[in-house]
Amino acid sequence: MMASVPSMIRILAVDDHPLLRKGIAALVNGEPDMKLIAEASNGQEAVEKFRLHRPDVTLMDLHMPGLNGIEVISHILDEFPGARIIVLTSYKGDVQVMGALRAGARAYLLKGNVHLELLEVIRAVHEGRKKIPPEIASELAEHATEDELSAREIEVLRLIASGNSNKQIADRLSIGEATAKSHVANILSKLSASDRSHAVTIGIKRGIIEI
Repeated sequence: MMASVPSMIRILAVDDHPLLRKGIAALVNGEPDMKLIAEASNGQEAVEKFRLHRPDVTLMDLHMPGLNGIEVISHILDEFPGARIIVLTSYKGDVQVMGALRAGARAYLLKGNVHLELLEVIRAVHEGRKKIPPEIASELAEHATEDELSAREIEVLRLIASGNSNKQIADRLSIGEATAKSHVANILSKLSASDRSHAVTIGIKRGIIEI
């Protein structure tokens, strides 16, 4: 009786760094049950390559030119609800993680762990399981009960990070200075921050804003 040949897991890699895609290709193509069938370097290309190749598993970077990873995940899953997507990122901020999971990602893998965990995570997701690293799961749990910043508060936090005073924030957003001050107070409270610079530090660490 002939041994059964494992079914091939067809993979799309989406990342704007060619070196990382090359490393993924070497890892994946060295396995008997996996094949990298396509690559994309930006969000729009990722959607097009997915439509063309219909991969079994997609590896998705979050930070790319044009559409970001979370937007791409939403686009793909709107069109192909069965898509299985693994987020690959160097970022473990809980807001980024939640955004990706809400958009429909099945797993979240830090780029620093790719060589150790990628193959196992691909197989798990292909089998229909979800994978969240323990350090990210604990970060999510830590902030699970906190109020999220509103879109306007995130806008204000970005302006704080750029060094704007309350008056400058008010001018930029065409709101009263008292309203700007109220937004800042809400941000400090929600982030449990001691001052404005502390709020910015927390915002960057948790992936609420980028600089």
